[in-house]
Amino acid sequence: MEINKGRGRFIFLCLAPAVLLFVIFLIIPTFDVFRMSLYKWGGYTDNKTFVGMQNFTKLFQSDKFYQTFQNSVLLIVIVTVVTFGLALIFASMLSREKLKGQNLLRVIFYIPNILSVVVISAIFSAIFDPNSGLLNSILNLFRGSGADPILWLGDQKIVIFSLGGAMIWQAIGYYMVMYMASMANVPESLYESAGLEGAGRMTQFFSITIPLIWTNIRTTLTFFIISTINMSFLFVMAMTSGGPDGSTEVFLSYMYKEAYTNSSYGYGMAIGVVVFLFSFALAAILNIVTKRDHLEY
Repeated sequence: MEINKGRGRFIFLCLAPAVLLFVIFLIIPTFDVFRMSLYKWGGYTDNKTFVGMQNFTKLFQSDKFYQTFQNSVLLIVIVTVVTFGLALIFASMLSREKLKGQNLLRVIFYIPNILSVVVISAIFSAIFDPNSGLLNSILNLFRGSGADPILWLGDQKIVIFSLGGAMIWQAIGYYMVMYMASMANVPESLYESAGLEGAGRMTQFFSITIPLIWTNIRTTLTFFIISTINMSFLFVMAMTSGGPDGSTEVFLSYMYKEAYTNSSYGYGMAIGVVVFLFSFALAAILNIVTKRDHLEY
């Protein structure tokens, strides 16, 4: 009995600091965001006016909000699909295929993940430069030097895809390494048996590899979609500042500008509440949609 009590006290003492920090830096600020979304407040004075749901009414009547919603969802879809598709393909190639310089390729793919968003943004801003950028210089070899330059970060129709390209380049290596770790645990005998039955590489990939690492894919997919909301804010602020004409404005950049630039802190917190609920709902839906029976081998 004394042993159980001592063990309980030890567990409590180990968990208490983490729980305390969690409450102070996450739970309380989250509730405060919900509370402040009901006030009209500039953020820098003590003059607060309770307005109830007026901030949310204003938000859902704002065309700019719906534009940021569209941009955010578009980035989530494009970046998630391309990143996970390429990460799985590269992980499979570097895990199963006998390629020269495999270890070097793994390092090269992972390098973007250790660079800061500011550095990556500077690299891609230089690549996308309309006059001397690498991308236009390559295209001019086929289009001719007299062709009008493509404004990768200045054309409202393509700028969001340019941002997506930078985000994809930054994320592929990290998820590739995670999938390689999962694929390393799949017994080679399963592939050998499938090969004897006449299954090709593609069939093995979709029938053996994907099902057996699905738990890892499911976990990383949820994590990545939520983190994309945060990462898109950093790339937007570093590369376009929401321009041109708001065509790259996303959830958090819109919230930041309203709360700290336009001195509409209460309205900004209303945006934060909507983003929180959207992220939570998206994670819950994704968790249900991707649920599969656990496979054992």
